[in-house]
Amino acid sequence: MSPIAIIAEDEPLLAQQLASLLARAWPELRLAGIAANGLEALALIERARPRIAFLDIRMPGLTGLEVAAELADRLGKDEAAPAIVFVTAYDEFALKAFDLAAVDYLLKPVTDERLARCVERLKAGIDRPLQAESLVSQLKLILKNETREAAKPLGILRAGAGDTVKMIPVEEVCYFRADDKYTAVVTKDGEALIRIPLKDLLAQLPPGRFAQVHRGTIVNLDEVAAAVHDDAGRISLRLRNRRETLPVSRIYADLFRQM
Repeated sequence: MSPIAIIAEDEPLLAQQLASLLARAWPELRLAGIAANGLEALALIERARPRIAFLDIRMPGLTGLEVAAELADRLGKDEAAPAIVFVTAYDEFALKAFDLAAVDYLLKPVTDERLARCVERLKAGIDRPLQAESLVSQLKLILKNETREAAKPLGILRAGAGDTVKMIPVEEVCYFRADDKYTAVVTKDGEALIRIPLKDLLAQLPPGRFAQVHRGTIVNLDEVAAAVHDDAGRISLRLRNRRETLPVSRIYADLFRQM
């Protein structure tokens, strides 16, 4: 059977260009669809069950990395994951991290020559489906090497709660939660909103005190009372000053294995 692929790219012209290049480089490949954002990509992957997913790194809704991480969470431990090819505008220096992992990448604008090498690599591994655990390992390596600009740690947060602006010391935050275009700041006394996207927030928090535990959650490690493991190996966190529990994505689970 012909292998199935999907493309996730929020720029229609670039998506169609990649589809045309793929049609020339790999005529047998069947394109199941094009997603315009991360959420559409995740739904398309679950519906079409492709062998290969070309994911743009920067997409609205979810980034390509977040789509892959969420996919790894949803797959069973022994289920086959699609081969992931990240499509990115990063420069060559930033892409050194990707060379360390078993996934491939394409640098925009995609060229016939580079795509041909990618296709050969994919064809060589098409009969060895990637398991979800391997996908998690690859993503950990990429995230570990992902470059961030240095920033002075935040001390006080200006957060909105209705008509009020609260000044919240960072150490009083139990956790942060992605909330549409905002980020919810959750303390023992309630919630407020800030305009800093969750994906940009972690680099601005005091190092070693906060950790991302899910694509939509950053937790204050001092607030973690216990890590609860279920029979399927999933982990959730009980907090000292909140009743709700927080699910831990498998890509971040190593932080709490020993708890």
